[in-house]
Amino acid sequence: MKRRTYLRTMLAGAAMVAAPAAATHPIVLYVDLAVDPAREREMLQNFRTVFRPAAAKQPGYIDVKMLKLRTAIQGAAPAANYRFMLTYESEELRQKWVASDVHQKVWPTVENTLKSKNYTVLLYDDATAA
Repeated sequence: MKRRTYLRTMLAGAAMVAAPAAATHPIVLYVDLAVDPAREREMLQNFRTVFRPAAAKQPGYIDVKMLKLRTAIQGAAPAANYRFMLTYESEELRQKWVASDVHQKVWPTVENTLKSKNYTVLLYDDATAA
């Protein structure tokens, strides 16, 4: 009996994942971070093992990345050495994640490795979404 319930739940979950999100407009948040070079390893470890797994469990989550600046090919390089990139199904769902108790616990594991908490945050709409 439990096996049937388990299978039904799995099939329902798979159908929800496969179904296209009807009226959502994905957003991408970029945050330029000046990570303290002495704490880079710590930040990356916390991002990989604490922040990203927690974020991936949230409703609306699509992707999160931590990018390290290699070089400025054209124009001036930002003062930041890392760029945090978070993609969500909608700004409303991202705001719910930011307001959650889980976010309040996991974001400081990254933020506390920065030289300054005065960082640039840019919110973009995914213009390629249908």
